Amino acid sequence: MPALRPAASTKPADEKITINVGVVDLGQIDLLVQEGFYANRTDLIRTAIRNQIAAHAEAVRQVVSRRTLVLGIQHLAAADLEAVRQRGETLAVRVLGLLTIAPDVSPQLARETLQSVVVLGSLHASPAVKAALADRMAE
Repeated sequence: MPALRPAASTKPADEKITINVGVVDLGQIDLLVQEGFYANRTDLIRTAIRNQIAAHAEAVRQVVSRRTLVLGIQHLAAADLEAVRQRGETLAVRVLGLLTIAPDVSPQLARETLQSVVVLGSLHASPAVKAALADRMAE
């Protein structure tokens, strides 16, 4: 399988998630914010998430290695996929982080070159490309 190059080190926009928190936990979060331990609720939640990820860093590293995932940001442009098509190859893309498929990638080019797509994180692609790859994307 050909090597894919990581995208330039541009920081993607944060993804929004929604969580339900019990009133007692929320009260404790607000108290810690009020006492100056954290700038706001989001700061505390991000810190808690980072601490849990750090606590499991070795397990994540092992799984990334075992599953041969690209860790971070992977960008696919039409030129990348045209080169794959010209070689008569297809890609099995596996990303832990962010996969972006450029707007210049047509649904047909995506179907012809992407055998499978696994994204643990976020996929940014046009609705048409996502629809074209729907049967090739693992949940």
